[in-house]
Amino acid sequence: MVKKIFVVDDDEMMAMALEDHLAKHTLHEVHVFTTGEECIRNLRMQPDIIILDYNLNSKQKDAANGMKILEDIKKLNKKIPVILLSSQDAYSVALQSISKGAAQYVIKNEDAFDKIVAICNS
Repeated sequence: MVKKIFVVDDDEMMAMALEDHLAKHTLHEVHVFTTGEECIRNLRMQPDIIILDYNLNSKQKDAANGMKILEDIKKLNKKIPVILLSSQDAYSVALQSISKGAAQYVIKNEDAFDKIVAICNS
């Protein structure tokens, strides 16, 4: 089954690299957004999975961070699985994201893209 995947990351290089990795290792349809607000505006496209960066406001200072966008997504549609992608390896951050509705918490490291592919293909 082809899934519709949203990649939400304000680091365009990271987003493009993840998009390329998903395209190479899956048959899924991938849409990239550089702000969480852009993702929220496009939820009508009914994504099957959202991969959401934790630190979304490093480029646009007025943009909401990943935790706020996670909360907004869950208010609008509790059923969409959200994978929070973060360089934060603190247990408390992972726990907080899961408690707010993230299905998975993936730390940005050399295995992150392969973990995301495995989650998306399951």
